[in-house]
Amino acid sequence: MAGRPSLLLPLCASVSLLGGLTFGYELAVISGALLPLQLDFGLSCSQQELLVGSLLLGALLASLVGGFLIDRYGRKQAILGSNLVLLAGSLSLGLASSLTWLVLGRSMAGFAISLSSMACCIYVSELVGPRQRGVLVSLYEAGITVGILLSYALNYVLARAPWGWRHMFGWAAAPALLQSLSLLLLPAGTGDAAAHKDLIPLQGGEATKLGLGSPRYSFLDLFRARDNMRDRTTVGLGLVLFQQLTGQPNVLSYASTIFHSVGFRGGSSAVLASVGLGAVKVAATLTAMGLVDRAGRRGLLLAGCALMALSVSGIGLVSFAVPMDSGPGCRAVPNATKLSGLPGDSSPPRGLSPPLLPTSSQNPWQPVFPTSEKTNAFSFGFGPVTWLVLSEIYPVEIRGRAFAFCNSFNWAANLFISLSFLDLIGAIGLSWTFLLYGLTAVLGLGFIYLFVPETKNQSLAEIDQQFQKRRKEEEKETEQNTLGGSNG
Repeated sequence: MAGRPSLLLPLCASVSLLGGLTFGYELAVISGALLPLQLDFGLSCSQQELLVGSLLLGALLASLVGGFLIDRYGRKQAILGSNLVLLAGSLSLGLASSLTWLVLGRSMAGFAISLSSMACCIYVSELVGPRQRGVLVSLYEAGITVGILLSYALNYVLARAPWGWRHMFGWAAAPALLQSLSLLLLPAGTGDAAAHKDLIPLQGGEATKLGLGSPRYSFLDLFRARDNMRDRTTVGLGLVLFQQLTGQPNVLSYASTIFHSVGFRGGSSAVLASVGLGAVKVAATLTAMGLVDRAGRRGLLLAGCALMALSVSGIGLVSFAVPMDSGPGCRAVPNATKLSGLPGDSSPPRGLSPPLLPTSSQNPWQPVFPTSEKTNAFSFGFGPVTWLVLSEIYPVEIRGRAFAFCNSFNWAANLFISLSFLDLIGAIGLSWTFLLYGLTAVLGLGFIYLFVPETKNQSLAEIDQQFQKRRKEEEKETEQNTLGGSNG
């Protein structure tokens, strides 16, 4: 690649896009696969939640250990390793003959996409400069939305195919393989001497500033005042927690189930409705990509969170206004039969309907449109910008561990929201559930306004200096207040 920096930019773009596509596909494919799996394996509500949550458990594990792997072995090697784990998980899912193998495969997929997501965002942010970083890192989120849309579309095509869910899970390997090919043509990172010369034009000279006279950080430094690391960690944790606690994960994992419950009675029609939801996410993310380096990170976060608060609260208010019929959480269907031919399965046929949410007796399609608005708001703000900010605010020496630490809270909150969704609906109802999410979005809006700085058009070194300067200003203000109090 020496002397050919022009090829680095499209290769970085492909790594970001394909990594996001794999992530989005794996995250959302369960939405369409859950309905046929429910019939094939006779899954109860708790078993469905376990299957959905197993990916999140694997992702949480990766976020706990991934930071050390990324900082120890490098960003590129972490991505390649995660793709190998993904291939193994896809094989387990495609050949699964029991719930155990499904949970194992989903856990491996979760570990892989979590590790890859952290490494990809950090890797791309370090290879390119301020002018390209916003778009290229946000391209990862665009890939996620395309992956979600692709999974919904394939789910619809394969909904009636024999063993269609096996093909749904297997296709996740394709973008991972393509991404691995792109990575083989890229340098290991900014410290790669052979690539250093080629990276300078992309980074505007920033490459010369990374790794020279670098300080050493321990994991505990994330919670200390040194270099204002405590404030950086506050920003990172606040963003990942608020983006999850607004209830966003439920729209992805239970999309087909939600649409089935609000009037799309055929399994394939419910999946088709999810395709429309995926299209909304793609459009919103592409809009955010076009604005992230102009309107700025902070501006998009504020706008997206405000829209989120309005749309989520709207779902709750609509649910209050329209008479609702509350069905059981999971309902046995006497005439539903399990598909025969599962390897090693000799249990008697049985079947369960999808988990049902409260639906409108007058207009069963009513909640669909506010749900699309919620997805639009998330993909416009929290979705692409959170991970961009996380990849920018930490020093390079601890960036992998810091990103992973924040990501562990992201997956833990995602797991909590996903596993509690059906139970929460049953306990307090659809209206109060979404009004609770709306209140969380309002609190998130206040957090962004008070704590999240603007980082657009700044090099990684300049962002680091901005945080250090804020710390010095805070110390100076504290010192003045102390002196003023003693003089008084």
